[in-house]
Amino acid sequence: MFRAVSPLRIVSLAVGAAVFLSGCQQADTPQSWQEYARQGLYSAAISPQARYVSLGSSLHGGSLWDLRQNARLFNWNHQAGEYSTISATAFSPDEKYAVTASQRDLVLWETGSGKALEFLSSQAEILDLALAPEGNFALVGQADFNATYYDLKNGGITKNFRHDARVRAVALDAVGQLALTGSDAYKAKVWDLLSGELRHTLEFGNTVDTVALSADGRMAFSSATLDRAVIWDTTSGREITVLSGKKDELFTKRLSYVSARFSRDNRQLLTGSASGMVQLWDTHSGQLMRSWQLHKRDAYGPVSTTVEDVAFGTSRNEYLAVGANGFVNRLQ
Repeated sequence: MFRAVSPLRIVSLAVGAAVFLSGCQQADTPQSWQEYARQGLYSAAISPQARYVSLGSSLHGGSLWDLRQNARLFNWNHQAGEYSTISATAFSPDEKYAVTASQRDLVLWETGSGKALEFLSSQAEILDLALAPEGNFALVGQADFNATYYDLKNGGITKNFRHDARVRAVALDAVGQLALTGSDAYKAKVWDLLSGELRHTLEFGNTVDTVALSADGRMAFSSATLDRAVIWDTTSGREITVLSGKKDELFTKRLSYVSARFSRDNRQLLTGSASGMVQLWDTHSGQLMRSWQLHKRDAYGPVSTTVEDVAFGTSRNEYLAVGANGFVNRLQ
């Protein structure tokens, strides 16, 4: 899922907490890295099978890239002759479609041809989005307290999931049955997409700004800014493990996660932080298995880069991460 985060978003407390956590462990360096955007990114999403990456560049607007060839395939801007500010982007589970969003507009694209298929305007400012199977629907987190389920191919709104505050983060499962949302009301919620009913709510101590669902919808990840980060069960609503912000720790470590993704077998979770740290977790025990620090553009410049998105690679023990500085990192 991955939530779009502007490189201009500087959260000093989050970075400080992340550095504190990272200082307690040895982080590996990427095996390799490749520059995709010279002046950084507003948003990024890696496709489910790690074939593509969709970028919202600070300099050239939207684009689709082939990760295996490190090659730009198409420019994806919302108006001809202009560079759009792409604040959020996402892929369908089969990778055949992608969606990009500016502040109020959505465009559905075909990844094979690069063609724009549909154009919609949202009801309110777009904060996050997720794309359903076959690119039929998009779940959009909005500033008007709604997570809206738009019918992209037929137009119109299918459902509005009402919240008590701005909806910062959204996620969908791979079969179109469940939605997960996070809001400024300090809550993460699991919704039934067919009935529109609320299934479960998990409360936090701050804004819930990062969420992820496993492909089968059985496991959820929710994280609040400088608060808890939790893996939980969508069927029962119970917490499985707490990754950050455990109450029984002598010195509670609080880290702001900005991206997360479950492995295909649900056994592992990748997370990315505002400090440029990527971490691999065991989903059942909560054990930290590996950690990496992303490549910096300038060794003598800022300490870190926000991890815009993370993904499991096409081969065993290969992982990918996109930094807001415009580099795609390959991790092993």
